[in-house]
Amino acid sequence: MPHPALKRVAAPAQDAGDVERVVADLLDTMAAAPRCVGIAAPQIGEEVRICTVDVTDHPKATSCAGLLVLVNPVIVEASGAVIGREGCLSIPNFTADVRRAVKVVVEASGRDGAQLRVEADGFEARCLQHEVDHLDGILFLDRVESPTQVFRRKSYG
Repeated sequence: MPHPALKRVAAPAQDAGDVERVVADLLDTMAAAPRCVGIAAPQIGEEVRICTVDVTDHPKATSCAGLLVLVNPVIVEASGAVIGREGCLSIPNFTADVRRAVKVVVEASGRDGAQLRVEADGFEARCLQHEVDHLDGILFLDRVESPTQVFRRKSYG
């Protein structure tokens, strides 16, 4: 933050070579960031609709589809609502309480072009919504309902 790519709607990913290059960068970035559970292409300056999510072994995860590489993801179903704490690599010094759907269904292509349908709940659903928001130029702070729900980060894990 404040890179302008974070506030713009990303373009659909179409070129297979670009998809592979961006996915490799996303996975490298995730691996280099402790406790990172997801990242979207705009966060690394790539304005295409690609994100990765992996909540494997995260203590808050109640569902886990493993490492997800999502190309042109769309949330097709969402239900329930709960407020939970979120942070973001793009806004490293703050966390906030954000209202999100409890369950989501996401449809996307995988890195190989195969169609995916992911059903998630709880923490994994929150992560998917957070990353899809990045593709739409929305940051988690944009979803905060009150300034009293924003907090200075205490731990960088």
